[in-house]
Amino acid sequence: MKTATVGYPCIGKNREVKKALEAFWSGKLEAESLLQTIREVEEASWKTQLVAGIDRIGIGDATLYDRVLDWTVRLGLIPQRFQQLTGLARYFAMARGKEEIPALEMTKWFDTNYHYLVPEINSDLLPADFGDYLETVSRAQKLVGKKAIPIVLGPMTLLRLSRLEVPMSEVISQLGERYLALLTALKDLGVEEVQMHEPALVLGNAEDLKEAFESTYDLLSRVGIPLHLVTYFDDLGKTYPWVIKLPVAAISLDFTRGNNLELIKQHGFPRDKRLGVGIVDARNIWQIRTDKVLPLLSDIQTLATNISLQPSASLQFVPHDATREKQLPKPLRNVLSFAEQKLQEVRFLARTISGENTRIEQDLIDSNWEAFYQFSPANQSVRDRLKALTAKDFARSLPYQERIRQQVKLPPFPTTTIGSFPQTQQVRKLRSRWRKGELTQEQYQAAIDAHIAYCVDLQEGMGMDVLVHGEFERSDMVEYFAEQLEGYTFTVHGWVQSYGSRYVRPPIIFGDISRPQPMTVREFKIAQSYTSKPVKGMLTGPVTMLNWSYPRTDLSRKEQAFQIALAIREEVADLEAAGALFVQVDEPAMREGLPLKQTRWNEYLSWATDAFRLCTAVAKPQTQVHTHMCYSEFGDIMESIKQLDADVISIEDSRSNNETLRQLTEAGYPRQVGPGVYDVHSPAIPTAESLTEGLRKCYQHLPTEQIWVNPDCGLKTRRWEEVIPAIRNMVKAAIALRQEIESTTVKFPVEFTAKESVTVENQSKTAQ
Repeated sequence: MKTATVGYPCIGKNREVKKALEAFWSGKLEAESLLQTIREVEEASWKTQLVAGIDRIGIGDATLYDRVLDWTVRLGLIPQRFQQLTGLARYFAMARGKEEIPALEMTKWFDTNYHYLVPEINSDLLPADFGDYLETVSRAQKLVGKKAIPIVLGPMTLLRLSRLEVPMSEVISQLGERYLALLTALKDLGVEEVQMHEPALVLGNAEDLKEAFESTYDLLSRVGIPLHLVTYFDDLGKTYPWVIKLPVAAISLDFTRGNNLELIKQHGFPRDKRLGVGIVDARNIWQIRTDKVLPLLSDIQTLATNISLQPSASLQFVPHDATREKQLPKPLRNVLSFAEQKLQEVRFLARTISGENTRIEQDLIDSNWEAFYQFSPANQSVRDRLKALTAKDFARSLPYQERIRQQVKLPPFPTTTIGSFPQTQQVRKLRSRWRKGELTQEQYQAAIDAHIAYCVDLQEGMGMDVLVHGEFERSDMVEYFAEQLEGYTFTVHGWVQSYGSRYVRPPIIFGDISRPQPMTVREFKIAQSYTSKPVKGMLTGPVTMLNWSYPRTDLSRKEQAFQIALAIREEVADLEAAGALFVQVDEPAMREGLPLKQTRWNEYLSWATDAFRLCTAVAKPQTQVHTHMCYSEFGDIMESIKQLDADVISIEDSRSNNETLRQLTEAGYPRQVGPGVYDVHSPAIPTAESLTEGLRKCYQHLPTEQIWVNPDCGLKTRRWEEVIPAIRNMVKAAIALRQEIESTTVKFPVEFTAKESVTVENQSKTAQ
């Protein structure tokens, strides 16, 4: 029984790639040293898979920033605005922007928390250059021999995920010829098989691509190199009957999501092809359960005679090694499975179904789960609260048009930010010293208060209307809350890539969720005590908490989301009691949780919007509820966005050319909108003039009374020397527009006065 992988973490066990990237961007590391780091991390991953006994090792998926961007560059799909640049300068300009050159749009990779850069394809293509990729394949062959199986992003998925500026028919033949040249070069290297990754086949509308798939793969098959068509994230659905007839040697299916087993039962599987069985969940961190996976494998064996075993998708979505998490309780640690453990699970399953006696290993896995369930019993009080919910718990006490009259009056084009300000090395070191016990709780809080005071004073001095405290105490918008909720745990080394050098440690839901005490009230009080302007309370929403965590598999996602929502609901009420008149509940992951097939959307959207309403409905009419969603396309879920019933929604608009804003306005969105006009994922500092012009386009779509002015996301990853002039220019743009519409008679603040009752413990007044 052969085993395979279809991708592996490429960030380094100790985040070597992140450190090298950031050093390169800051001018502290030469390009060759950066590339050498990538090579070392890549080769370490190949050796790990080789030692684990994997027979077909997927190679060529390591990246400097994004895998889709890599193939965009290799294939010569370079928009005109980047063509005067070369090498790494061009690559990183496409990823991050450069001065007046806007970056490619960024959005989510299917329903994961990985981001990719959207190719822009027109008929003006540059020559393809596969030199770096072919060099990688040659290195892999020297290290692991014929086990090296190149991973290639398939042409149809690339097209499906691109922004096409010309009809697909005009570029598909050119693109096909480029892939043909690549496969020919790989054949010349002696490659025995190539993985063509085509996850677009699991999308609900993939049927529309049938003719293009058939003609393209008919062309590619002529090279004579065996092609392995790899799909994941869902079942093939309606595409299955014709996909299994494509001229490929192997087809991989995901058996951890969707229902590919039923498709095989209905339509069979061709005897002349190998079935790649994606049986180990590549997107969750739980050890396999033998009572579920072994019967499933037995069923598959009766339906397909030639199979190999593998993870369900690339292992890039899980951390490297669970054994490093020594701080976790043993009953929990023993049921975790990261990338290295999943390799072992694939080999274990292969040995088991090949007839090897693995009874001792099976018994150990089963006993691990028994110990875990004893360690984490159900919290009955939490479950009883969910059962007692009624319709009133999901609805604000007044409709929007009535409650908006009771909320703080602001000038036209009110300014704010999404929440976070730069997490400098000083801030990160401060948090690290506190975690190591080098600072007392009082010393740490006093130091954090000093950063809050600086941030509040800076915003006030720049003329911002609604301030934030800066989130200096937060390492991550999900992890920070997870650390304070019962039922969650978190890792030390569990990093995964979100995009570029942006890595996250998704927390793990292992039990029922509850909130022992307030989580953000102290910092809100500190910030509000430093200003007479309003400060927003900043929270992460329940759907994002769920989608950016590793959830339980023994409880529905809906129930887990509602448990989190009850905890956030308590925090909203406590912030109100502390004087907050603005509370932001961020839900950037709302849309990314959508099932990939539209037939399953309604169920998800129903409970997802209910979870948001459950945590915000407790807010009084005079409390303005904000939410934030970045890198989302709203056109097809607009009714659900309306159903959230937020007073203000802030969105990404800087890279989408007002497309998201247009979708909102065409749907008649009735509430206030903050179209993010400042691209925080680029180091480029926008001018006041460019921001003013961008906002002018906004009020071509929306009435001025509905428009807020804000960046498109948090500012945590930017430097102060970038943030300060950018925010100052953003405020200048808002003021310029107020003057243009001659609406300066309303002076700020009108109805807001910081509550006299706000008291603060451990204030660092000297920081002012």
